Amino acid sequence: MESLYLLIPIALVFCVVAIKLLLWAISSGQYDDLDKEAWRILADDNVRKKPSVPDKDEPS
Repeated sequence: MESLYLLIPIALVFCVVAIKLLLWAISSGQYDDLDKEAWRILADDNVRKKPSVPDKDEPS
């Protein structure tokens, strides 16, 4: 029973901090565009250029 005197305030503080972090994330725009990150992983932004075929006259 005595442990509840410690655990209940810790749980309440944890809930308040979690709610404040959620509200901060919403107000700072973290949830504005949820689809952008899903499509960004599929985009080919870092396309490597194929090496050019060396000419037959040039030594490799």
